[in-house]
Amino acid sequence: MRKCGSAIHGQLCVTFGRGLSAVRERFLSSTQAERFYDMLGGKLDSQAFYEAPALSELAARLQLETCRAVVEFGCGTGRFAEELFETYLPSQATYVGCDVSKEMVRLARERLARFGSRVAVKKSDGGARMDSADGAFDRFLCTFVLDLLPDAEAQAVMQEARRALIPGGLAGIVSLTNGRTPIAWVISTIWNGLGAASPWLVGGCRPIEILDLVAGADWRIEYQNVVAPFGVPCEIVVARKAGVA
Repeated sequence: MRKCGSAIHGQLCVTFGRGLSAVRERFLSSTQAERFYDMLGGKLDSQAFYEAPALSELAARLQLETCRAVVEFGCGTGRFAEELFETYLPSQATYVGCDVSKEMVRLARERLARFGSRVAVKKSDGGARMDSADGAFDRFLCTFVLDLLPDAEAQAVMQEARRALIPGGLAGIVSLTNGRTPIAWVISTIWNGLGAASPWLVGGCRPIEILDLVAGADWRIEYQNVVAPFGVPCEIVVARKAGVA
């Protein structure tokens, strides 16, 4: 756990964090997650008040002006993809999105229909593997998804990112994380407590540390930051796949 803002606050983080870690490892299965997000539907966009600042910061760091093909693992309603098309992606760039929720797939297809053949949105079976050739993309996106997954499944997603990206391609990851300030720490601690009581209360999400998933020789960290809009701590990481395109 990273150092908190003061010695006392840091000790509280360690004490409470250890207590929660023993009980918080409860997750929605892929079937449960599909059902939850099918029911949530377009209400997912109500989370934009804390997600949007982190997503915009991510987009600005992905060097999208040179992007040719982007894939998004867990596309949700297509809100982030729409922002990319409107503001960042060059006119020739293509996009593939996938999601475990059939309702999210429907909403994303409707939202992105105006971009025509440049877009494909697919229903996922809940696993990490995507229906694409090795090295098919130069950008891999996964935002507010890894925090729903057990560690082994999150690691599998990052392995899939490595497979799907060209050498030198960029992975852009955003997730809930542990608070670095007193207010953000309180919010992440409450979030952990709710998730420990029932993952349904928080849509299966819990704070994680993205850097733990992109360690090693396969990735080079290009950018990392934590922002906390309205006190909700979100980690932003851009990692480059080893090798030269």
